[in-house]
Amino acid sequence: MTVVTVVVDAPTASAPPRRYIGLVTRALAFGIDAALINAIALIVAALVGLTFSVIKIPHEVKVVAAAVGGAVYLLWTVGYFTTFWATTGQTPGNRLMRIRVVPASGTRLPPRRALVRFLGLTLAIIPLFAGLLPILVDDRRRGLQDFLARTVVVDAEEDEPATLPRGGRPAPPPA
Repeated sequence: MTVVTVVVDAPTASAPPRRYIGLVTRALAFGIDAALINAIALIVAALVGLTFSVIKIPHEVKVVAAAVGGAVYLLWTVGYFTTFWATTGQTPGNRLMRIRVVPASGTRLPPRRALVRFLGLTLAIIPLFAGLLPILVDDRRRGLQDFLARTVVVDAEEDEPATLPRGGRPAPPPA
């Protein structure tokens, strides 16, 4: 009779699993960002309105200025989210809630994918927030915007910063 001994390797030490962030925390962060975006836009609009009340400007110019102001507000909103997600992975609202948007692959989020994520978020919100419902049932808490941009939202304290050190170059290896 032959005895076969099977040796099983001990599990390797791997990184702890990421903690994915749910709907409520993400909604609070988005609310903080929306308040900040609108507060700045309101201040700028008040200054422009004050200027227009002091200077005599034809009605047609005011109509064109209002249209330009709407376009600038849209660009400001898109640029706000896209820039923060592509550079640090955190908007100010995300930072306050201690969450970070990262690609599922773990690399840095390129600006193009950050823009796709913003457009996906817009599409997710339009049909009565239906695009956000997968966050409630997905194992990695991903919504439509996350599926489209291939991102996840994780606890920022557990995740390493996705940015390069100051100067944009990796640190030199130790001597």
